[in-house]
Amino acid sequence: MILPKRVLVQGTGLIGTSVALALRDKGTEVWLSDADPATARLAADLGAGTVIPDLRDAKGIADIALLAMPPAVVGRQLAHAQDCAVADVYTDVASVKVLPARHARELGCDLETYVPAHPLAGRERHGPAAAQADLFLGRTWALCPLPETAPDAVAAVTALAVACGADPVVTDPETHDRWVALVSHAPHLVAVAMAARLAPSSVPADALKLAGQGLRDVTRIAAGDSSLWTQILAANAGPVAEVVAEVAEDLAT
Repeated sequence: MILPKRVLVQGTGLIGTSVALALRDKGTEVWLSDADPATARLAADLGAGTVIPDLRDAKGIADIALLAMPPAVVGRQLAHAQDCAVADVYTDVASVKVLPARHARELGCDLETYVPAHPLAGRERHGPAAAQADLFLGRTWALCPLPETAPDAVAAVTALAVACGADPVVTDPETHDRWVALVSHAPHLVAVAMAARLAPSSVPADALKLAGQGLRDVTRIAAGDSSLWTQILAANAGPVAEVVAEVAEDLAT
């Protein structure tokens, strides 16, 4: 398997910067881009790569362009990156796959070179300062190629995932979204709901003094980026609602 030599990471938050750091450790040349220039500069200062201020000046700069941004933004940014011809292959790391794939199709993106994907890794902290080169070590990296996606593009993104230490698994966007609703999105929602029960002023401080590690384990992920999670849950609302309804039925029973 040939490791990627040149990668453009667009979006230098936790996931994007972690990908960049992991690839840099393998000798890959990494270019960075972000809607917030200060965020991109911070990622560069952490050793994640070199900042590209404008994609219009980056034609052919990468073998693979990785879009690390909320699901609702992926399609538009994919169209822009392809218009700028920055890479041979394009992928994303959004937590849902049906919505970005639909947007990409509606916007007329080149679907042969696009591999929707999702590394199943993260932290309750966010931003480039929270990034870790070993974040994906031993973790699943879902690849969700479309019917139009070229085999060479899938092979290239598979190599990228392996270079980051992940275990690539191929599925389709619909199946991916249905299962992450069960194993990721609904659990996050439940954690947030439990944390919210602790917030009212009617909960005495003495009660919280009795909290042990179990409560911390249950509510830890509730500290995640609420704006991002609002977008994720909205984009996968149907499958998540089904899981939550089943959990509610179990609790009632």
